[in-house]
Amino acid sequence: MMASLWFGLIASSALIIGALIGVRFELPKRLLAILLSFAAGSLITALTFELFEDAYEQGGIIRAAIGLVVGAVVFTALSALLDRWAQPGKKAVPADEYKGSAKLDTDAAASDKRATSASTRGAAGMALLAAVTLDGVPENVALGISLTEGSGGLALLAAIFVSNLPEALVGASSMRSQGRSTGSTMLLWTMCAVLLVAAVVLGAGPLSSAEPETISLPLAFAAGAVIASLADTLMPEAYEHGGPAVALSTAAGFVLSFTLSLA
Repeated sequence: MMASLWFGLIASSALIIGALIGVRFELPKRLLAILLSFAAGSLITALTFELFEDAYEQGGIIRAAIGLVVGAVVFTALSALLDRWAQPGKKAVPADEYKGSAKLDTDAAASDKRATSASTRGAAGMALLAAVTLDGVPENVALGISLTEGSGGLALLAAIFVSNLPEALVGASSMRSQGRSTGSTMLLWTMCAVLLVAAVVLGAGPLSSAEPETISLPLAFAAGAVIASLADTLMPEAYEHGGPAVALSTAAGFVLSFTLSLA
């Protein structure tokens, strides 16, 4: 029990460290975009080889496919709700008020652009938090199970730590850019860290002897949520501020995470 608790604390400490850096320091947007794409590359490894592949091996392709689609649908719906919450509603203006007024058109376009930008930044922070949670719970459960199987779990621990740090850093920085307070941001990431510590303990305890089909659907669900977060928010956000350079950092994140998973 103590070993699983320590492993959970070490893996989740990356979330606290990353969030502290994100709320304390004003990092260049290009650097944040590169870190975000690096984290996206790590998530690609996780969803492919640690989530969906395990779901397929333990529950079959039908169960895995259903879980993945449901996870993607749920995350997409939540992302749409977050966008609406982050972007204030705009009051409709009668068409005749716009006649002969190019300035109003310009101001309205500028307002829409600012709102969209703020919405994107806010959604990126919350999307990262959701992705880390949905991806992290089954990952940390797997970490706990690995401790009971005698494999030690050091490689998986390193992979989780490496991916958690940039995800929390960029997510916290994104939340701050939207205007969320430091205390509120740290509370959210701390709650996520506590949940992931509990997942390690759960994996080393009750779920260590569970039937494969029992955790197949949650693994597939997490994979679907993660792949939706990559396509819907994380990768577009990274490219917007980082440009073509994010392709290389995404590849680097994938390779490093994959290499650690093989160790």
